[in-house]
Amino acid sequence: MGSQTRYRSIVVDGRSVFYREAGAPDAPVLLLLHGFPSSSRMFETLLDRLADQFRLIAPDYPGFGHSDAPDPQSFPYTFDRIAGTMSNFAAAVGVEQYLLYVQDYGGPVGFRMALADPGRLRGLMVQNAVAHDAGLGPLWAVRRAFWQDRAGHEAAIRENVLSLAAIRARHVGNDPDPERYDPDLWVDEHAFLSRPGVIEQQLDLQYDYRTNVASYPAWQDWLRRTQPPLLVVWGRHDTSFEITEPEAYRSDVPGAEVHLLDGGHFVLDTRPDEVAALVRAFAGRILEAGRWGHNVSRES
Repeated sequence: MGSQTRYRSIVVDGRSVFYREAGAPDAPVLLLLHGFPSSSRMFETLLDRLADQFRLIAPDYPGFGHSDAPDPQSFPYTFDRIAGTMSNFAAAVGVEQYLLYVQDYGGPVGFRMALADPGRLRGLMVQNAVAHDAGLGPLWAVRRAFWQDRAGHEAAIRENVLSLAAIRARHVGNDPDPERYDPDLWVDEHAFLSRPGVIEQQLDLQYDYRTNVASYPAWQDWLRRTQPPLLVVWGRHDTSFEITEPEAYRSDVPGAEVHLLDGGHFVLDTRPDEVAALVRAFAGRILEAGRWGHNVSRES
């Protein structure tokens, strides 16, 4: 099947937001929220595989990918602010209800969106995104120190989180077969981070991550109270997050579907067919249950 993806931009809150879109305008929407230090590009494989049944929309956050990267003085780089922009983006492209797919940073963005406007959400798919403090692995010791003393640990964050070597390690993790990974993945991501001013924006977000950890109890409470349809797909070779995290989701939502896959933090790097099949089946069951209506397309 040839690619059906369209590459678009739309003005949201006075700034250009780039997004990738595939599928029929009136099809049920999968809203795909990317991780760090990635962009909507990480979802190209899903767009290619699922556009026959769904309308897939994958935006770049401000400061990521091809979206505008405003100065922090005019756009504070916080997860609250990015979640607000993404909610306004969804409205701008005519999305009234959606199934959320969240990965890494997409988790804190998506949880904020879900709690702020739960009427839009029809289900949640989590791929290597954390909502429990125990899910943060040993690598997070550097970040925890950074949250306590930003100036004193900024150099360590630049080296251990934002460097080319750190980004490669984020993809490959402890996979025993690193030759499966295309090096363009981390080289391209590092190139975006190397643009003037972007590292400083990313440092602001790394510092604001502490607000996500403080919000975990509220997110867990929401999961337990609402019991949303939940799919968890997890790359077992991820060294950023603990492999116990998928079962922590199931403890909150006993009916959750949980799948450990032979991949890393970005499991779509190596297992796109498996993930696409799981997403198609999960979303199909929500459709069959009548939990999903139609949306209106508003192309830029």
